[in-house]
Amino acid sequence: MWGICSRTMVKVGMAKPCGLMKPCHLVKPVSATRVTGRYLTHQKGLPNLPVPPLQQTCERYIAALEPILEVDEMKHTNELVDEFQKAGGVGERLQRGLEKRARNTENWLSEWWVKVAYLEYRMPVVVHSSPGLVLPRMNFRDKQGQIRFAAKLIAGVLDFKTMIDNETLPIEYLAGKPLCMNQYYEVLSSCRIPGLKRDSVVNHAKSSRPPRHITVVHNFQFFVLDVYNSDGTPLTADQLCVQLERICSSSLQTNTEPVGILTTQHRDSWGKAYVNLIKDKTNQESVSAIQRSIFTLCLDGAMPRVSDETYRSTAAIQMLHGGGSQWNSGNRWFDKTLQFIIGEDGTCGANYEHAPAEGPPIVALIDHVVEYTRKPETIRSPMVPLPMPRKLHFNITPEVRKDIEEAKNSMNILAQDLDMRVMVFGHFGKNVPKAHKMSPDAFIQIALQLAYYRMYRRCCATYESASLRMFRLGRTDTIRSASSASAAFVKAFDDPSKQNTEKVALMVKAIKAHRSYTNMAISGQAIDRHLLGLKMIAAEEKLTMPDIFTDTAYGKALHYQLSTSQVPSKTDCVMCFGPVVSNGYGVCYNPMDDHMNFAVSSFNTCEETNAAHLAQAMEDALLDMRTLLERTPAAKL
Repeated sequence: MWGICSRTMVKVGMAKPCGLMKPCHLVKPVSATRVTGRYLTHQKGLPNLPVPPLQQTCERYIAALEPILEVDEMKHTNELVDEFQKAGGVGERLQRGLEKRARNTENWLSEWWVKVAYLEYRMPVVVHSSPGLVLPRMNFRDKQGQIRFAAKLIAGVLDFKTMIDNETLPIEYLAGKPLCMNQYYEVLSSCRIPGLKRDSVVNHAKSSRPPRHITVVHNFQFFVLDVYNSDGTPLTADQLCVQLERICSSSLQTNTEPVGILTTQHRDSWGKAYVNLIKDKTNQESVSAIQRSIFTLCLDGAMPRVSDETYRSTAAIQMLHGGGSQWNSGNRWFDKTLQFIIGEDGTCGANYEHAPAEGPPIVALIDHVVEYTRKPETIRSPMVPLPMPRKLHFNITPEVRKDIEEAKNSMNILAQDLDMRVMVFGHFGKNVPKAHKMSPDAFIQIALQLAYYRMYRRCCATYESASLRMFRLGRTDTIRSASSASAAFVKAFDDPSKQNTEKVALMVKAIKAHRSYTNMAISGQAIDRHLLGLKMIAAEEKLTMPDIFTDTAYGKALHYQLSTSQVPSKTDCVMCFGPVVSNGYGVCYNPMDDHMNFAVSSFNTCEETNAAHLAQAMEDALLDMRTLLERTPAAKL
């Protein structure tokens, strides 16, 4: 299971494509050592993230650049890398500094990672950082059905929370090795807090008085809903239904100022607006209640009416950004780590703020919740009167109103700019690559390389996130899917002078190369986080930045025109996110046994890119690769 983190990679290299980077500021990361008891024992048994050998990373860096650089650029970069790694040089000094940091910390990367990849990233979290998740359309089409399903969903999350609180979550494994479970402790009762130059994350789960409420948003109005009885037992779905009905009936009017839309702003703008907002005591208390809540539930109004063909793409837009100020973008609090979104028409999903966790823990929680909602209820509700859910009030000063108007305008521009296509590839799923003894993930990634090459006649820097959770407090590293082997395959595929047997041999080689890089990445031996670490040491020691990092090749290496992630799940869902560069694509996929779900995004303001065209090219590439395998006898061996 790969984590999701592609949106952050441009700025993590601290190259500056598209003006996305701002100067660095040190900041306290998400607290990451709250795990106690059984999990503490498990966590302590995990290995520390290694620091790869310098020469190995330099050699692999050069190999990764070959498919995306011109010959003269390669020559120049080779010279810089040789200079960087020579005996007694700056590379060795930085390597020693990094190795020393690794000896003195639980994870040499995690604190830097949260700081540089998220909390110092100043673009809006909406589209640029926070992923959305689209669930299959649920079987209801009215307010009553929406409330009923929402009640069961809340009960399902609380059931999962009990496993977190009691430390009874099963340990996860990857390639037979136990994984770090820390991220599960970071997603509930946590929230991002905007700052003027950098943000922070607070987690209330292990405070002396952990939260007992969620926040519910309906018609842009926020409510505190206590989800535990006085004896500490969670409310049943029946009780939650009563409470949600009360919330909906007391928030029928829609003329409220959508305070939540402020969280869609550029982080510097939101930081300033936040200071204005919480000057008022009532506002401060309301914001604090949202931040402290276990999670947020967004009960959405209507979604644009669309054809069945475009339904999933429109649903993805609702999960990712809410569709703009005229739809549901104001019915959110995007700083909240976890938001469940339920529309009246059966549209359901989630949005999550990325700083505390990757996709797989979120998906595991959602898989559990979806399964829970399908079970018949057996618990009878106690006949006790429940306190009325409490509406959160906001005093809207002229200054705050101006901030809200600015947020609406910028959100609408962003909503119009994002092109999102969800494609259900129904021809086959994981079954076909597996039948040919090929990794499904590698098969999909090589198909994506072929699709891109057919559209642009060149290869590009491609990011796929790999989980580092084999290591204590591990987050992600980069699988670089564009390799010399994949380049050779995609260039040969449509060449009529090449025999099918040769094409298959090149395909097998490309898939093996991807699999090999994946194994390297999940075992802590990839290049990107190591290079970031060396760069961070140079910055901390106030050294002149080595030429290897100011080289245009490094900028190209981090300009991910394909930013991708596999997020598998038991539920037939798909995660979605925006591109990380202005002329790039975001591609997320969930391969099921007999079909695959893809979400492809691009920006409309870029004339070079088109999400629908890439989705179609992807479909063609997958089908053509299968046809090639079926027509070539050697492939059946």
